[in-house]
Amino acid sequence: MFFKIHHTDTRSNARTGEIKTDHGVIQTPIFMPVGTNGAVKAVHMRELEQDIKAEIILGNTYHLYLRAGTEMLEGAGGLHKFNGWNKPILTDSGGYQVYSLAHARKLSENGATFKSFLDGSMHTFTPENVMDIQRSIGADIIMAFDECTPYPCNYTYAKNSMEMTHRWLKRCKTQFENTEPKYGYNQFLFPIVQGSTYTDLREQSAEFVANQNFEANAIGGLSVGEPAEEMYAMTEIVTKILPKNKPRYMMGVGTPANILECIALGIDMFDCVMPTRNARNGGLFTSEGIINIRNEKWKYDYSPIDENLGGYFNTNYSKAYLKHLLKQDEMLGFMIASVHNLQFYMWLVTEARKKIAEGTFVFWKNEMVKKVSRKL
Repeated sequence: MFFKIHHTDTRSNARTGEIKTDHGVIQTPIFMPVGTNGAVKAVHMRELEQDIKAEIILGNTYHLYLRAGTEMLEGAGGLHKFNGWNKPILTDSGGYQVYSLAHARKLSENGATFKSFLDGSMHTFTPENVMDIQRSIGADIIMAFDECTPYPCNYTYAKNSMEMTHRWLKRCKTQFENTEPKYGYNQFLFPIVQGSTYTDLREQSAEFVANQNFEANAIGGLSVGEPAEEMYAMTEIVTKILPKNKPRYMMGVGTPANILECIALGIDMFDCVMPTRNARNGGLFTSEGIINIRNEKWKYDYSPIDENLGGYFNTNYSKAYLKHLLKQDEMLGFMIASVHNLQFYMWLVTEARKKIAEGTFVFWKNEMVKKVSRKL
């Protein structure tokens, strides 16, 4: 993997760059739509590429393993051929499920044993077999297996969890280095910084991860309920330690305001289910603020969803029409809303790149954070 920084902001730690993989180039800062089961909900691959202009999407190791299975994915020649997406793919490791499915798993030094929500069968994820599963899925970027700690958690729990995540990382690295990609292109392993919201733990974890000398580094265990100020504080601590010449990936973040603030702190990559999940419930992100399109105030509003964005989905569908579709639970409504929100997120990071290159990012960011945080 090749990473090149193009521009750095003089008033913040924001930067633009590009990541080269065998499936294409990723411009950073970038937002990555989440395709849990190998598909971004309610969005065609054609729309992802042509309308949203996504450069990389995510798949979920836990769900792909349970629902599709490695045998099916290997038979297809990997996820790229299975779902028809020819650009880069990143897969998480299942570490988030260690957090989100705490009621249905048992954790040990060996790994995590889950009870399948599909049929009740038991499955164990270890650092070793998670590497193997992600090799079979065939993502360009695969994540180390970690424990994503809940918020709040006490210091002792956070410390023990972080140390186990570090031990798991070493096992991931060994297994990764002892295996080969299955489909003829390179794969890259990203380690994950943990440590909850404790400053000294975040410093220790960032130093440990940086010393492992991977091609890029990720920050996990944030955006799990902590105040935004704590998220930014931990991010600032970690980005000061992680190498500047390598991409930094902020996992599971977040709102448009979160993304802008974290870009200013030096983060390059983001993902979140919020754009599509909110869209299915009538929540729209726009350059002027947040809209609940189900509210009656939009019933006779025939203006575009967001006049500042342009693009097919914004100029051809009005707020009134989208409200009508969602009120009737029409599938097209879910599709239009999902595409719009993803377009907005992609517009946001594209504009951020432009402003960083122009040297006006901080002024623009400060104004945009106010706008995108308000309810219309």
